[in-house]
Amino acid sequence: MTRGNGSSPVAIFTVVTVGFLLSMFHRVSTTVISPELSADLRLSSAELSALSALFFYSFALVQIPLGLALDRWGPRLVLALLGAIGVAGTMLFALAGGYVQASLARVLLGIGMAGNLMGAFALLVNWFPADRFATLMGALTAAGTLGMMLAATPLAMLVDLVGWRSGMLLMTLVGAVQTAAVLIVVRDRPPGTLGPRPAPGNPLRGLGRLLRMPAFWVIGTATFFRFGAFMTIQGLWAGPYLIYGLGLDPVRAGNVLLACSLGYMIGLPLAGRLSDRVLRTRKYWVVPALFSFALLVAGLALVDREAPFLLLLTLFFLLGLLSAPGQIMYAHIKELVPEAMAGTSMTGINFF
Repeated sequence: MTRGNGSSPVAIFTVVTVGFLLSMFHRVSTTVISPELSADLRLSSAELSALSALFFYSFALVQIPLGLALDRWGPRLVLALLGAIGVAGTMLFALAGGYVQASLARVLLGIGMAGNLMGAFALLVNWFPADRFATLMGALTAAGTLGMMLAATPLAMLVDLVGWRSGMLLMTLVGAVQTAAVLIVVRDRPPGTLGPRPAPGNPLRGLGRLLRMPAFWVIGTATFFRFGAFMTIQGLWAGPYLIYGLGLDPVRAGNVLLACSLGYMIGLPLAGRLSDRVLRTRKYWVVPALFSFALLVAGLALVDREAPFLLLLTLFFLLGLLSAPGQIMYAHIKELVPEAMAGTSMTGINFF
């Protein structure tokens, strides 16, 4: 359905999903093109690692002021501004002549991509019914993870074809188009609806209120361990565990990791749907899922080299599936605070 201002919920959802896809792409893109970067910019291993880390450092540090900005000025303006910074960072990275320029570019990219998920969540709050928030949040996150896949084999093929600099210039164009789409398509709210007025005075008062909530620290700590554990397993430990610990060849190990990613992508919208419409609870869905996830992680210590391959596929699929409900904690914290603090609360959790 198209709204009176020419925007539609579907169009807005599509635009912000592409934005999150770009964020996920840039998170891991340096890994795929690391040989070319090392040779062209004459980078050491430490410098190459720092390029990847700088994105995350700047991304994390922006989260708290980002939440305050989303609540005060709205997601459209904030996303457009950050998108322009991201475009500048991508172009600078494509043209970098050395480590210093590339480092600055990655900092700009981290800042530019910092709002693509939280801004999208803020728009979901404004444009869709509350009982669909977790479902749409899961669908958006699942679709956005395709960006990590695009930064793997497709990016490697593109680099082989045109070189890493031309590939990054192409991504500059994609980012510019997506930022323009934010300005043209996105509106903070449907026409005729008024959002909550930001509290007058010091905007840090809302942050102080959030920091005094015990639930914020419980949910934040759970997010820290849930996402940290999942990404550490999937992105670091699972490969050596499967190849050196269980004796799998790289192809079969890759298939197991793919099953984990598939479980996560399926679990995101599924968990949201169950939380929104079936179970109608956040806490009593997240807690059993994450407890089961922890038991599965512990159970990996009991798997030996004689384990059937199908068992490994199933275990890692379930790891992804049971980690996904943790995403519902964004919906949980949003529902515990006034609507005027939705952005601050979700970015506060995202910081963890």
